[in-house]
Amino acid sequence: MRLSHLREDAALTGRELSARCGWHPAKTTRIQKGEAAPSGADIRAWCAACGAEDQVDDLIAISRAVDSMYQEWRRLHRNGLRQSQENAYTSNAQASLQRVYVSNVVPGFLQTPAYATALLGSITRFQGTPDDVAEAVAARVARSRFLYEGGHRYAVLMEEWVLRARVGNAEAMAGQLRHLLTVMPLASVSLGIIPFTAERTVWPLEAFYLYDDRRVAVETLTARIGVVQPCELADYAKAFEELSKMAVYGNDARALITAALGSLG
Repeated sequence: MRLSHLREDAALTGRELSARCGWHPAKTTRIQKGEAAPSGADIRAWCAACGAEDQVDDLIAISRAVDSMYQEWRRLHRNGLRQSQENAYTSNAQASLQRVYVSNVVPGFLQTPAYATALLGSITRFQGTPDDVAEAVAARVARSRFLYEGGHRYAVLMEEWVLRARVGNAEAMAGQLRHLLTVMPLASVSLGIIPFTAERTVWPLEAFYLYDDRRVAVETLTARIGVVQPCELADYAKAFEELSKMAVYGNDARALITAALGSLG
């Protein structure tokens, strides 16, 4: 879209811009319609044709960010789940502070092996990707080491529904809830639970992971979305702050976890 605006601001037709760039007009049309992604060389030629060389670096950076912003799970998992879990390990290692909001499942770095096995198994079956669940679980659970090492802090907000949604059998779920009670006293962890009864000032959202103030990973059914634009990062930070006001902590959070544990029978 910005390339189209540059052409319009320069009062050039698509044919005139194509001639200055030295390519067929059809290429200009495909780029403007989003049917073809411009290369760095294409962006440089386009900006030169429009007399906007000062915008080259910004536009190339945006183009690269967009290319990695939306990543389909099936493409990421085409060889199984292990690789994406190892990538998540690296993200955890590099972040000093993670602010995490979940409305669906327990965050990976707080999952037990049994819970992770049930969850990743269901994801593999749903997506129809290669089954490397055992290896993926090992990579996922390995992230928990950062809870016990200095230099890493985790602020987690969890909807109460997550405590009640049974992932795996009752035994697996009970083990997961007990694990949450075990990690709550850690100095590196702040765990808040948003009760069913909380008056909503922010509606339930998709799960998101805010790594320091550098980027956000948003998880949807079909894709992982990477957010790096400063204005969007600010929105997620604001949402986390508002959601945190609805949560309960300490003894009140433990009471909600214990009640969920008791409901398993």
